[in-house]
Amino acid sequence: MADGFTGLLTVTVFLPAVAALLLAVGTVRGDRNIRWFAAVVAAADLVLSVIVFVLFRPGGDQFQLVDRFDWISTDTVHASYLLGVDGISAPLVMLTGLLGLCAVFVSFHISHRVREYFIWLFVLQTAVLGVFTALDFLLFFLFWEIELVPMYLLISTWGTGRREYSAMKFLIFTILGSAFMLVAILGVFVSSGVDSFNMTRLLEVGGALDATRAALPMGVLFWLFFIAFAVKLPTWPVHTWLPDAHTDAPTAGSVMLAGVMLKMGGYGLLRVNAAMFPEQLQTYALPVVVLGVISVLYGAVVTLRQTDLKRLIAYSSVSHMGLVLLGLGSVAAVGGALSDAGLTGAAMQLFTHGTITGLLFVAVGILYEKTHTRHIPDLGGLANRMPLVATAFLVAGAASLGLPTLSGFVSELLVFFGGFRAFPALTILAVLGIILAAGYILWMLQRTLFGPRPSRWDDLSDASPVELVPVALLVVSIVVVGVYPAWLTDVFRDGLAPIVSSYNAGIAGVGR
Repeated sequence: MADGFTGLLTVTVFLPAVAALLLAVGTVRGDRNIRWFAAVVAAADLVLSVIVFVLFRPGGDQFQLVDRFDWISTDTVHASYLLGVDGISAPLVMLTGLLGLCAVFVSFHISHRVREYFIWLFVLQTAVLGVFTALDFLLFFLFWEIELVPMYLLISTWGTGRREYSAMKFLIFTILGSAFMLVAILGVFVSSGVDSFNMTRLLEVGGALDATRAALPMGVLFWLFFIAFAVKLPTWPVHTWLPDAHTDAPTAGSVMLAGVMLKMGGYGLLRVNAAMFPEQLQTYALPVVVLGVISVLYGAVVTLRQTDLKRLIAYSSVSHMGLVLLGLGSVAAVGGALSDAGLTGAAMQLFTHGTITGLLFVAVGILYEKTHTRHIPDLGGLANRMPLVATAFLVAGAASLGLPTLSGFVSELLVFFGGFRAFPALTILAVLGIILAAGYILWMLQRTLFGPRPSRWDDLSDASPVELVPVALLVVSIVVVGVYPAWLTDVFRDGLAPIVSSYNAGIAGVGR
């Protein structure tokens, strides 16, 4: 599989970066040409990401479509340019391609420093794709850090409101999380007994990391990684950067931030904490789940009080990402036997939340361009004037609260199935978050789309054809996954199978 398609992942990851370079040297001139050039490149990268997903074969090698060459080589340290996908990362690569195209189309209204804007948007996309495909820890960390620069600039330059404050807050929180990760990576390197940062080799030792060689206890390494990924997820109480960043970011920044950048945290928890620290994850499953449930309930309650549409969606993301921790904590299932339902639900939540919040932010962005406000009390009765945008809001809102036949229902149901076996009382509390979600989603829809319409909105127009492209793509993805989720869950299950089998084979060394 890898030999027949050598270079495919590299092209998929770096095509946006090449496009950014072409824009930087002035190959494309004129704002209109730059916009359509960006759309063509993003569409091509979406096609490539779909090909990556289609070519991945569940039941084959764990990591496929591998690209590799030596990067750093000394007597004691070896680092490689090593890319590959498994069942966890292949869907997230496709998600990044999808949301990358949506981000370009919702950016057609940008008129200030258009060239620089699309340069940084493409650099951001390459960085996120690199995180999902890197199989060398140093390369993973490099991509993880690169995404900070373009997102900071997108918020601080093209954002609104307190954009400089929000951009700096985002940078400080995420750099702090990165510092924890770097220490943990060095600790794993010392503890592994191997001379490489190759994640596939480190995954082979997995739970057998040598505690006698460790510069730090295994539990400390687990929590260092956990904190780094929790900041990005984000999890209470390290979530406070997210509402500000979302509120003041441009629409495309919010789409990429909520759609794929938060998923980097969940991906790291599955790839590193679950796969490499099985004993520690089972030992600390209770505090992990407690943090998840607090995030679910706290995010939902605070969301009920929001009057800014972007801030409302941001806090709802804190709530929904808490379900990822609940699914992760299902490793503490009674008797030590681990069902794959919880972990599969956690992975599915990464994908489905990406498309749902992506659609919500696209709809809010279109609404803001027409009305120049996101203040819910100023809106009302917009469904008659903007039926297509209203439809997008309704589909995304229904999916967010877990309506059957839409994608949000599938991931939440799997998380609850897995979590209930391990922590039934805490899972019941988490289910209350869905009830609260119904409250804030329906409240938002009613106040924004229905009821009396202020006269100043009588001349509003609906979404343009360009704006309808991302709306259509995301609506279709939400419905298709909701109606037939097996095409996605089967791939995630294949990627999670080594983790599940390691627990059930007793590698964790913990039984209940």
